[in-house]
Parts: sequence; C-alpha cells; structure tokens
Amino acid sequence: MANKNTVQETFPVLGMSCASCAARVDKTLNQQPGVSKAAVNYASGAATVEYDPAQCSPQALQQAVQAAGYDLLIKKDKDTLLEAEQAHDKRYHDLKFRTTWAIILSVPIVIIGMFFMNMPYANLIMWVLSTPVVFWLGRSFFVSAWKQLMHGSANMDTLVANSTGIAYLFSLFNMLFPDFWLSRGIHPHVYFEAASVIIAFILLGRLLEEKAKGNTSTAIKKLMGLQPKTVTIITSGGEQQEIPIEQICPGDIILVKPGERIAVDGTVTEGDSYVDESMLSGEPIAVAKHQGIHVFAGTINQKGSFRFQAEKVGTDTLLAKIIHMVQDAQGSKAPVQQLVDKIAGIFVPVIIGIAVLSFIGWMVLDGENGFTHGLLALVTVLIIACPCALGLATPTAIMVGIGKGAEQGILIKDAESLETAKKIDTVVLDKTGTVTEGKPVVSELIWDTSATNAQAPTTEYMQSIFYSLEMLSEHPLAEAIVEHFGRTRFTEIEDFDSITGKGIMGRVAGKMYYAGNRSLLEEKHITLSPQLSDAAHRLTAKAQTVIWFADEETALTIAGITDQIKQTSLQAVKELRASGIEVYMLTGDNEATAREIARTAGIAHYKAGVLPQDKAAFISQLQHEGRKVAMVGDGINDSAALAQADLSIAMGGGSDIAMDVAKMTIISSDLTKIPEALRLSRLTVRTIRQNLFWAFIYNIIGVPIAAGILYPINGFLLNPMIAGAAMAFSSVSVVSNSLRLKGKKIQSEVKPSTEKIMKKEFKVEGMTCNHCRMHVEKALNSIDGVHATVTLEPPVANVEFSKGEKTLDELQAVVTADAGDYTLKE
Repeated sequence: MANKNTVQETFPVLGMSCASCAARVDKTLNQQPGVSKAAVNYASGAATVEYDPAQCSPQALQQAVQAAGYDLLIKKDKDTLLEAEQAHDKRYHDLKFRTTWAIILSVPIVIIGMFFMNMPYANLIMWVLSTPVVFWLGRSFFVSAWKQLMHGSANMDTLVANSTGIAYLFSLFNMLFPDFWLSRGIHPHVYFEAASVIIAFILLGRLLEEKAKGNTSTAIKKLMGLQPKTVTIITSGGEQQEIPIEQICPGDIILVKPGERIAVDGTVTEGDSYVDESMLSGEPIAVAKHQGIHVFAGTINQKGSFRFQAEKVGTDTLLAKIIHMVQDAQGSKAPVQQLVDKIAGIFVPVIIGIAVLSFIGWMVLDGENGFTHGLLALVTVLIIACPCALGLATPTAIMVGIGKGAEQGILIKDAESLETAKKIDTVVLDKTGTVTEGKPVVSELIWDTSATNAQAPTTEYMQSIFYSLEMLSEHPLAEAIVEHFGRTRFTEIEDFDSITGKGIMGRVAGKMYYAGNRSLLEEKHITLSPQLSDAAHRLTAKAQTVIWFADEETALTIAGITDQIKQTSLQAVKELRASGIEVYMLTGDNEATAREIARTAGIAHYKAGVLPQDKAAFISQLQHEGRKVAMVGDGINDSAALAQADLSIAMGGGSDIAMDVAKMTIISSDLTKIPEALRLSRLTVRTIRQNLFWAFIYNIIGVPIAAGILYPINGFLLNPMIAGAAMAFSSVSVVSNSLRLKGKKIQSEVKPSTEKIMKKEFKVEGMTCNHCRMHVEKALNSIDGVHATVTLEPPVANVEFSKGEKTLDELQAVVTADAGDYTLKE
C-alpha cells in the first residue's frame, strides 16, 4: 500500500516492440527502491509509476529502464508529449519505408523461389535480393535481439532474428556448399524467400499495428487539440492584446469572439452567448452563458461575444484534468491483464524451448530428412508464435473503451472500474444534486384572485415588494424567489427584520409586508383565503416548501419551492430497471419529500433522514447481501459511501472531494450516462474476452502445427512464409477488433415514456394516524396504472393515472376491500 507521500506519474517508454518488452520494463520498474506500484501499457507505450520521491526519482527510473535496454521520457512539460508523439511518427514513417522496400525486394524472390527455381543463377539472385531485406530493412530485429541478449532476456525480436537468421545462414551454406548435402543424397534447398518474406510480413504487421495503436488514442489527441494557441486579453487600459495561451494568468480578462474556442476556465463578466460544451459533456445542446456563469477550456463559443475572467489555467483547467485522467486510465491495467502479463513474461523462452525440442524431435524420428524438416519446424515455430496478440488484447480494448467514454462525457479513472461496472446489479443514488437539480426553484406562484381579496396583487408593484423582501433575506430559499422574478424593479424596504425560523418582514409606504411560513401569518392574525389554503395543501402534499407573502391584513400569494427532478433522471431509472438493475435512493431529507421524489422518479426503494455515515453503512449492508453496488453522488457527504461502493460514480457538477474519491465522473451530471457507462463496460469486457480467446487459440493451435504435429497424420508441414503472414496479422486482428468498439452504440434503446399521465386529488375521510395513511396509499397503488401519494395533513390522496382514469367508485371499492373503512371524495 502506497504511503501518503507517494506520487503517481506517467512516463512514455521508448524501444518496446512486443508484450514481452512491456513485461520486462514492468518488472524492472517494480524492482526499484521506493516504487510501490508500476504498470506498463504496451498499447499506449507508457509506464504509470507510483513511487516515494524520498527514495526514488524519475532520473533513477530512467537509468534503470535504460539499463534494461529501453528508454523512459521523464520531462514534465509539453515537450514530453511532443517527444513521444514525434517518436511515434518517426517509428511509423520508418516502418513504412522499410515495409515498402521489403515487399518490393521480396516479390521477385518469391516468384523465382516458387516458379523459376531451376533458372540460371536463381540462388545467387535470391541471395542478392534477400540480403538487404534481412540485414538492412530487418536490422532492427537483430539489434534488438542482441540488446536483449546482453541484458539476459528475450523478446519477440529474438524469435524473428533467430528464425530469419537461421533460415538465411542455412540457405547461404547450401548455396555455397551444395556438395555437402548432395554427397549424402539430400537436395540442398534454399530458403532466401522465406527469410525475406517473413521480414516483409512482420514489418507489414508492425506497420498496421502501429497505425492501429495510434487510432486507439484518438480521444486523447482530440482533447489535446481543443485549446487555442493564442487568446485575446483585455489590458488594464481597455485595449485588446493577443498573447500565447501559456502567458495567461488567473485574473486576466479574456475576450471570446463568435466561433472561437475558450482557452481556460473562468467566469463570464460581460456579454451573453451560447457555448457548445459537447466535447466535454457529450451533450449536443449549447449552454447559455451570461454574467456569473462558468465557462471551460476547449468549449466553442457560438454566435455571441463575451468576456470572462480567467480562474484556472494550465494544468488546473477541467480539460487538463480530463486529459490527465484519461491518460492515466488508458495506461492502467484491468485485473484480467495480470495473468496475461505473467504469460507474456515467459512466452519467448518457452517458445524457444518448443522450437529446439521440435528440431531435436525431427532429428531423432525422421532419419534421412530429419535435419531439413527439423530446421523448418524450428524456424516456423519461432515465426508463428505471437506474444504481441496477447499483449495487445486487453490494453487496446481498454484504451478504446475509456476513450469512447471520454468522448461521451464519461470519465473513467482506471481499467479496473471499467471491468467492475459490468458486474453491477444495484445502483444507489443520492437525491440532492444527483436525482434532483440540487438547487431550489419556484415551481408555482399562485396569487389570491378570490372575490374576498380586493387587492390587485398581480401588479408589478406587489411583485417588486415580494422580490425586494427576498433580496434582503439570507435564507437559502430566498434566492429561488429572486431568480424566479428575474430583474424585477427593486423597492426600498424600511424596518426590515428577519424572524428566525419563520420569515421576514418590512415596511413599504407605511404598510407592513411579510414573507415566510404559515405560522408567521397566523401569529400576525393575517387572513388566509380558502383558495390559497387549498393550493398550499396541494403543494405540501407534493413535498414542496410553501412561502407565503402577505400585507398587514391578507395573504396575497404563495410560492411553491422544490428541488426539481432532473429531466434525465426518470429516463435513467427506467433504463437501469429495464436492464435488471435494482435502484435505491438515499437522502438526508424528510420522509415526505423522499417519498414524493422516489415516486415521481420511478424509484421503488428509498431511505430518508440518512446521515453520511449511514449511507456508507447502507452500501455495506447491500454488499453483505451479495450485491455488486454502484454509488452515485455529488457532495462531500457522499464521499464515504462512494469509497465503500464497488463502483463509485460522481456527478461532474458536484464537489471535488466526491470526484477525487469516485472511479467514474459524469461531466454533464446527466443520469442517463450511468446506464451508458454500464453498457460501455459490458461491450469493453466482451471485446477483451474475444481478443484473449483469439490470441490464446491462435498460439495454442498455431505452434503445434508449426512444429509439425500434422505431418504423421496427413504429411502437412507449415510453410515458414505462411507462418510469418499469420503472425503478422494476428496482432493486427486483435487491435482491429478493439477498434470496432468505436462504432458500437452505447446509447439506450429504451424509448422515453410517451404515456399521458392524468392527475387528480381526492379527500380521504376516516384516517387518524400514519398507519391509516399507509393502508390507503398501499391499496391505491395496488391498482394497475395508478400511482398515489396519501398525506395525513391534509388528509388527501394525490392520484396519477397512466393507463386511463379510474372512476371514484372503482377506487373506493379497492380501498374498502384492501384498507378498510375509509372514504374517498372528489
């Protein structure tokens, strides 16, 4: 376990040519003093290392890797990424050049070797053409194999160098000293075409592999290309000045013109516009921006123009953190990769052993042709074995899956969480900020229009008084009323006073006005009209908070305030339940509010009045029942539960602590991204299993056939050239299968509900306690197409009909039969 002083860094690794290389670098790093954990990803060409700076340094790690025959890039700036990208481009273009010429030179060798073997100087021509292919275009295999030998190890290049080198030298001997074999009655075959074509095929495979590996990291490249290179700042003198993005400092005022990308994170100070944030959140609809609203680096301004103050720059921006998180996640290893790493670490020595045993077996059992057949078997076994396919099977799928998630606004912290997500059967949702918006809003504003009220309360004058009172209030709900009225004219308030727990009051033009709860108005002996009282009962039944506004004599209006359910929550819950996942909701709010939110969202199980420690205990309880639990939250109070869950998911609009603890982050705070993340996990794990199956099957079948196991049965011996082609394309097929993930759809097939829901309220007579209420509610909810919420104060039943309205007699019959002597009235 890493101590608190441990840091984690990701370094590009140069010189790896196969999974065995990655296994050796991995082993080397993990053996260094102060390193608590290191993981090398062959597909991404990077090493993620956790180490104690007091015991180890990047320079020490670099020296250790260099001693093993590879290199580590340790600079901590953009030059590191640039150098790694340049190394990739150089490697790709070098491979392209060598592959092209290897194919050009190999074609005539194959034609001569297959069809014109008896033409004059055939062997000499093939030798002249194959020599540059093997020792010039294929020199990297021999150089790498020699380096590995010097360090006491072996890799894929060792297999290629041994097989092609043996085939070439054996052919050269047969060409120069044919009589050695002729005197023994054996025809001196040459295999120059095999040596050159094997080099050509493997180079082609490496070229395609390099290109495919580059495609797996397109998500990172897209994210890194989102920031502009220059920005326009407003100087202290009010002048516009264009500067490089690196020179931006927190506090600078930046001008964003129509169509420009936003350079850093900040807050709008002037102007209005709409901003396309799809590249961060995955949401296609542009977001309105005005004074006081946050903007983020990499997003695109639409038609308007605005200014904003820079707050987070450089590596502190949301975009930079996303890039860092995706890079770390793509470099992490899934648990299934551990077995593959162990196999890759011993793969090459085992294959060399099998090749030697094949040669000895042929020598012992075949007599006259034993040497020739044994040599062919040795060369073919060395060629056909492919640790690259095993090494690429898991990381390429992980890279594509995590990259696809990032493009959809789903940030996945590591490969393990992506694998875990497939097993989830229970999702626990925090209420505030997760199921709901987390921000109180006015749902209804009802003015008293009854005949008993002679006022004209709907005038702008009364609105301005209500607005001005709430402007002076420090109560959290006051902001909802202020925002509801918008830019209403402010009216001067005299003798303003706040009455703790009840409301506020103030004088305008000699008349006192009040805003607060019902008890405040009753204390002041203010008249409450039946119209407003009935409306207040209805809002209370829906678990909404009611704010009253009145003058000295009469209540003028009520405001229903609620934390609205997100539009996406209903669809997300429906999708999760449709896929067989149980959904729970936890909240510290009261029972009535929790019940109403759960009912509206379609959540069958909920717990109200839950403290932070209770949330973690509830998760633990579900786990003890054998469930795999995902916790979704957004606040500091959710951090313990997030840490306890098998899979922790944070809403992007929540606290930094929640996002630090969570294994996944939903940038847009859109709950429908949860089922999308689970579907992405299932697709990725399925792809990994497909890749591993084909990689293992390829080697399990290919190596024995190459050794000649079919020869005693049907006389079949595998041609080394065909073995080279099979090896080259095995790793390409694995990467190509991973890239298919990019085209997979992770959006839901479950259509949003189009049912028309009718609502009706009934008075309930005969209820005397909470047990009565529960009996009536349970009876009504037992009716198909009926969803009911019953309250005791006032004694009413709010009923929703999703499959056609039921008559009062139908409802009464069920209540009488199932609940007892209770009466419903319209």
